[in-house]
Amino acid sequence: MENRIYEYLIVFVMSWLLVYGLTPFIMKLAHCTNMVDKPNARKSHKKVTPLMGGLSVFIGFFLLCIYDVAISAGRYFDLPMMGYLAGSLLIMLIGLWDDKWPMNPYVKMVGQVVVSLIFILSNFTKNELNLMVGNAYISIFLMLLWMVGLMNALNFLDNMDGVLSGMAGILGLGFFAFSLTSTTQTNQEAMALIGLISLSFSGSVFGFLPYNFNPARMFLGDAGSMFIGYFLSSMGILMARLAGNRYNSKLFFLMPVLLLSFAIFDIALVSYTRHRDGRHVMQGGLDHSTHRIRNVLQSVKLTALIVYAINLLIVLTSIIVFIIGSKELLLFTTAMFIAFFFFFGHKLDQVPVVISQNQKKDNSR
Repeated sequence: MENRIYEYLIVFVMSWLLVYGLTPFIMKLAHCTNMVDKPNARKSHKKVTPLMGGLSVFIGFFLLCIYDVAISAGRYFDLPMMGYLAGSLLIMLIGLWDDKWPMNPYVKMVGQVVVSLIFILSNFTKNELNLMVGNAYISIFLMLLWMVGLMNALNFLDNMDGVLSGMAGILGLGFFAFSLTSTTQTNQEAMALIGLISLSFSGSVFGFLPYNFNPARMFLGDAGSMFIGYFLSSMGILMARLAGNRYNSKLFFLMPVLLLSFAIFDIALVSYTRHRDGRHVMQGGLDHSTHRIRNVLQSVKLTALIVYAINLLIVLTSIIVFIIGSKELLLFTTAMFIAFFFFFGHKLDQVPVVISQNQKKDNSR
């Protein structure tokens, strides 16, 4: 156990240092290739800011994942691992392309579907897919909906300095804590690998955070936000499978929904208010939960800290619910968070926001 703790610590520190040290070079590369984000009416920043932060985060994650497998006996580059890494590489490249040459949203969604299928079909057998909800095709459809939905939700949530990178790091630590609490005599190696992958991810995004916290010197870009969405959604699926198997109940498929509830809340709030007000749902704007919190607090830094605190509370609650393993507690906690987000969303809906021209439907006529 002592060796395992040492390994966990080394992987987290190495990923943090790698991304922290690499990011200034990626920043220079972004300027040289004109991979920059320019201010406009629907964005909060006031100066040209380099993108490609997602490339830096991905490199740290990818190299440490290879390290995690390569250094230890009993870990292999098998089909699930190769599929997982292939999906992460492809979604980062799609995002990088979109940062340089903006893609049609439907083309980008096709790419997200392909990436999700690579993960699903390499990590689940047909028998496992059949057992999940009684039909393999329904299982695949639900997982596609989950993964593509979260990739877009987290892409939307990357709208303010430091919010997504800090939040993602906290959620990554949540998956690490989940792996620790799921460990038994028979699954030690599998859980250790999930824990190491989670720490590689958390260390990488936390290594990028000093450059992304307000005032940001670099942005994640679509390469970063969609990669983060891929990691959190795919790890959520693995979490659901393990939780459901541990307690022999499909009800525990709710665990990742609970853990990632803030991202779900934000996309639900934005979609509802835009549809209700007759605006384009898929167009970026300054009307997210984070923008509304910022408008109340008048501080980007405080907004990021509030989002971190909410997600930390969600992570701690989710882990406690999982350890106790009570179906009633899971349902009660899920209902409590739904009630909280309804109340919170109602209050935020009353906060005035700036509606950019690209969201107004009359603008497209």
